[in-house]
Amino acid sequence: MAHPVVVGTDGSHHSSQAIDLAADEAARHGVPLRVVFASLWERYESVVPDITEVERPPFEVLAENIVASGAERAERRQPDLKVTSRVLSDEPATALTEESHQAFAVVTGSRGRGGAAALLLGSVSLAVAARATCPVIVVRGDEKTWDDRSRPVVLGVSELAEGQAATDFAFREAAARHSPLLAVRAWRCPVFEPGGHLGHGSVALYEENASTTVTDVLDEPRRAHPEVGIQRRVAEGPAHHVLMGASAEAGLVVLGAPRRRGHAGLRLGRVTHALLHSSTCPVAVVPERH
Repeated sequence: MAHPVVVGTDGSHHSSQAIDLAADEAARHGVPLRVVFASLWERYESVVPDITEVERPPFEVLAENIVASGAERAERRQPDLKVTSRVLSDEPATALTEESHQAFAVVTGSRGRGGAAALLLGSVSLAVAARATCPVIVVRGDEKTWDDRSRPVVLGVSELAEGQAATDFAFREAAARHSPLLAVRAWRCPVFEPGGHLGHGSVALYEENASTTVTDVLDEPRRAHPEVGIQRRVAEGPAHHVLMGASAEAGLVVLGAPRRRGHAGLRLGRVTHALLHSSTCPVAVVPERH
């Protein structure tokens, strides 16, 4: 059986956006959708007065209502989609990370109900993006942005040696969306080369190396997805600035995340943090395979 797209909900506006995007994502890839509500509500049941011994705990009823409402929303949006739901007694980030082991992708809203709603990115979304074992899509922007097929899937191109999982995911997304793929590679020329020489005379070489990297990274998946139209952009400047600019015209930004040596989870660098916090479209963080 195909692994589902998993989406976390807490009943907030941002999680409703996540359900909409997750339902579309599951439908376009032909996989089921699982709506998950997770909370350690059992820890706080003692503070709620019992009305009768047979009445179910209020937090349990609330949790089931939230997840049922989320599943109903997904079914209305994609009537042919197979939707299931789960209520889990666990921290939301931990529960969604566990769900990621058997998921096609995990989708989260950018913020939640709690104090984190005042932040640019909720702590749950950031934690799941850093710990999940499958791609995580964090919803940013609005539906007009991420539902526009004319907007490209933007791939942040890293070195070929760092893995191809993000590239493969970006091509699959572009193919499923019938959207073009825009491969973006930033480059910078140091002021001084090793040995103390001025580096400005090598500008053309750095630009050429960046262009070669894009060609090498795209070579194999391009042959596997000939239906995907490819655009390339090689730009001078800090990578987070270059990709932030590209995100303004994108329907989705895809970034690879290498695994941390000797530690659980992924290494989310400056570029990924910048896009997760400030992108104007959804951001997919894809764990590299090595």
